[in-house]
Amino acid sequence: MNYSEMSPAKVRELIRNGEITGPTAGMCAGYAQANLAVLPREYVEDFKQYAARNPFACPVLEVVEGDPFTHSMGEGGNIMTDIPEYYIYRNGVLTEKVNDASAYWQEGFVGFLIGCSFSFEEALIRAGINVRHITEGRNVPMFKTSIKTVPAGPFSGPMVCSMRPMTPENAEIARRITEKMPNVHGAPVQIGDPEKIGIKDVMKPDYGDAVTIYPGEVPVFWPCGVTPQAAVENAKPPIVITHSPGHMFITDIPNETLNDFLEAQKR
Repeated sequence: MNYSEMSPAKVRELIRNGEITGPTAGMCAGYAQANLAVLPREYVEDFKQYAARNPFACPVLEVVEGDPFTHSMGEGGNIMTDIPEYYIYRNGVLTEKVNDASAYWQEGFVGFLIGCSFSFEEALIRAGINVRHITEGRNVPMFKTSIKTVPAGPFSGPMVCSMRPMTPENAEIARRITEKMPNVHGAPVQIGDPEKIGIKDVMKPDYGDAVTIYPGEVPVFWPCGVTPQAAVENAKPPIVITHSPGHMFITDIPNETLNDFLEAQKR
């Protein structure tokens, strides 16, 4: 089924009904996607500060409080049912993977929808750049790097980066495109030399799937919204709910208007 032409509301419904359980890359063409972190109330202020100190890795799109329903990113969306797969962390350890997290929502929980690099891929494709994990039908490769995030309270750890291979010429085009999109991770942090950010083997990602890198191509690394999951492993809250890497919440906001929408909200 071609999910790329479907509306976000329809795809969220299919996810909610268990008809979609895989990665969301390429779905709902033109619409922003979001990562998720849901924390107990006592960790919220520290996490807000952590996100503010690491804005490219953790750009917050919406804070969901009181109940699991979204508003600004999609009226009536549900962060506990509308993501294809969730990770449940207990005391910093991944203990469960589920397709519906409703049973885990507790009074006082606060959810954070965080900008996703899937949102800039449409612009790359329009520019004629092959986005390899989409063409190969795989989850995007993601790596824990040697880049350290700025700590806040108990939250600290490495920046996680997603990787897309492309020619050096296309890497420069991609850099110019994405540097204008700070709310979905902005410009690459490294092009062509993975060892400079502590990655020894680009064919062995920490999350997601390896993709083909053709002769003449270089790996290009962007900050990734899986970064909070690495911070959660260090902070060790009693329970945290996140998206499974590559399995996103699809918003009702078009990629091309997301930045202006968020800036207007701030004002």
